[in-house]
Formats: sequence, structure tokens, C-alpha cells
Amino acid sequence: MTVCLKPTAGLTGKPFHYCPGCTHGVIHRLVAEALVELGVLERTVGICPVGCAVFAYEYFNCDMIEAAHGRAPAVATGVKRVLPDRVVFTYQGDGDLAAIGTAEVVHAAARGEKITTVFVNNAVYGMTGGQMAPTTLVGQKTTTTPFGRQVAEAGYPLKVAEMIATIDGAAFVARVAVNSPKNILRAKQAILRAFKVQLAGRGFSLVEVLSTCPTNWGLSPPEALKWVEEKMIPVFPLGEFKVPEGEG
Repeated sequence: MTVCLKPTAGLTGKPFHYCPGCTHGVIHRLVAEALVELGVLERTVGICPVGCAVFAYEYFNCDMIEAAHGRAPAVATGVKRVLPDRVVFTYQGDGDLAAIGTAEVVHAAARGEKITTVFVNNAVYGMTGGQMAPTTLVGQKTTTTPFGRQVAEAGYPLKVAEMIATIDGAAFVARVAVNSPKNILRAKQAILRAFKVQLAGRGFSLVEVLSTCPTNWGLSPPEALKWVEEKMIPVFPLGEFKVPEGEG
């Protein structure tokens, strides 16, 4: 039997608790691989969110801290300022970052904190039962919008990458997806670049990752990947929204 994918030292090897078809595990792997390839795993501190990834500290093979809901950027700021030689990242979902934690990430970016944020957008509150999130698409049905999100009542989806890219202290901002092998490879490169920006001391970096939630979307895992391609990407276009000055 040919082994196509070997374990990475960046993960502990503990089996993930995520629902079948959820792509949190893929994103965990990409972050872990990036830390190993950059040779910084031993001096990395990660900040866990509240939400589906609340147990991320069980999986990343580096120092991890659990933050209160939405406060990961504030905790990361404190760690980075006290220990500037550490590589510091936050791992946050759309409930953690784009709702209760919006102010935290905006001001961390405005301050140009030399931290990296991995923002997982699956357009719904996953852990708490599938309620509408700030990133829920117009017309998307959730447990709190059973007839679909209506603009007149709930406004439009929050486009975090575009918003953060307007802030002067943000050095690198990109949006990627993990719905196909090609996009997974591109996501890996974006995450690597975000950490390199931090290592170069250029400022705040954020990678928004379009992810799946088959359970709360009511879809099979293959259908969920297709939904990302057909429904999410047209609303949340992929690409680099800001790169450091002098870099293409």
C-alpha cells in the first residue's frame, strides 16, 4: 500500500472531533504544516476560539491558549508583546471573529499587531445549532432564518477580508477555500505567506478560509464542497486583498 499522506509533527495525532465532511481538519493540517515548514513550531503560541474549534488546543502540537469568546486577538496581542520572538496566531470561526469579536480583530489590525489570524468562514453558527451568522448568505436558511436570510431584517453578509484590507495596520489579507485540491494548495500558500509576513515584522496578517458545515447546511459532504463552489465563492471571492508594500 502506498502512503500518500504522512502525519505532520505540527499536529498531536489525536483524532478530530469534527462532524463528517467538516473541513476544520484540513485547515488545521495546513496551519500545522506551515509552522513545521517554516521551522517555528517550537516557538509558536496559538490562541483557540469559542465554537466548533474550541478544542483546537488538543490538536496543534505547540503551546496553545484558550481565549474567551471573541477575545483571541487581544490575548494574542498580549502574548506577542511580552514574547516578541514567538510566532503567534489566532484560529477563529465566524461566530467568534465576525460577531462578538469583531471589534477585537479590527483594532488588532488597526494597531498593526504582528500576529496572524486564521478566520474560518462557514456561513453559519456551527456548534450552537446552525443559527444565522454575520456571514450567512442572503436567502440562506438557518435555524433562526427558516425562510432564508432577508436583507430587510438582517442586512448583508459581512465580508471580513475586504473590511480588514482597508485598515492601514493590516499587511497581508487573503481569502481562500478548501473545497478542492487546487484550492487547498492555494490555501496552504496563503497561510505560509501570512506567517512569513509576521516573521518579517510587517504587521497584521489574516487569511479567511471558506469552509464547510454539512451538518447544519443539511447536505452530504460532497454536496457541501459543491455548495462552497457554487454559493459561497461568488459572494466571498477568493484572492489576495492586501499584500505588503513592495511585494506583488
